[in-house]
Amino acid sequence: MRVHTIITHPGGAHKDDVLAVSLLIAEHGARVLRREPTAEELDDPGVAIVDIGGVHDATRMCFDHHHFPREHEPTCALSLVLMHLGLYDDARQLCDWLEPAEWFDSRGPKKTAEWLGVPRAAIAQLHSPVDVTLLRRFAQASELEPGETLYEFMRLVGQDLLDYLKSSRAQLDALGACIERWAVPAKGEVVETLVLRRDALNLEEPSAALARYARMEGLEATIAALIYPDRRGDGYGITRFDDHPRLDFSALVDEPDVHFAHQSGFMCKTSATERGRLEELLERAWR
Repeated sequence: MRVHTIITHPGGAHKDDVLAVSLLIAEHGARVLRREPTAEELDDPGVAIVDIGGVHDATRMCFDHHHFPREHEPTCALSLVLMHLGLYDDARQLCDWLEPAEWFDSRGPKKTAEWLGVPRAAIAQLHSPVDVTLLRRFAQASELEPGETLYEFMRLVGQDLLDYLKSSRAQLDALGACIERWAVPAKGEVVETLVLRRDALNLEEPSAALARYARMEGLEATIAALIYPDRRGDGYGITRFDDHPRLDFSALVDEPDVHFAHQSGFMCKTSATERGRLEELLERAWR
């Protein structure tokens, strides 16, 4: 059944309920009401109930987490809507901001700061006028209809997030066919490396796409280096993955086929295209 109405709580608004409602707006184009739901509305799958109602039941389009036990893993209304859309796992991998949002909404700013390992004040220091205005204007509204400025802005937010998650998943699935995994010998050890072949998709940011693929595949603890086609030449870029401490590409500054080596050591560009030479450069950068 198509959702014709979205209901969320009145009063103060938070990032999780605003984003959850934005996703549902993008999916259904339904009007938004900010009030308590009725019993009939809780049972009507044509009415999405967000962050209120004491019920989590996606078959009835009810997305509340406040009744979860204290020991439940950090979860918010946005988490539940993403799960319903089948996008939660990808969002946790691709959206670094999601897990802190879950912590903030379910544990509060103090415990979130402790979990992040930052001072409590840092939570407020990360706010911007974009956050403040969107949340304040939504909090002031009692209902929103298609065509209204705030409604259409929220539709854009939700649609951009949906497009990003869906396109990233499709891109990464296709990318997998263009990736090789090398075990490069280096000083008696092995440098686990992901390599994006030159016949890969036409990517604007091949290094970022390769890094996303590594994270989506759960390779953070294994992969040390990434090799990807240089968008400005026929060679390759080589970078350390997740700032791996054993690789320093500034050591390659005098290599004749390395035309750029970043002074901080995190990456280099080379005209080399043969696997043997690329492996040799990795071995020389290994510390």
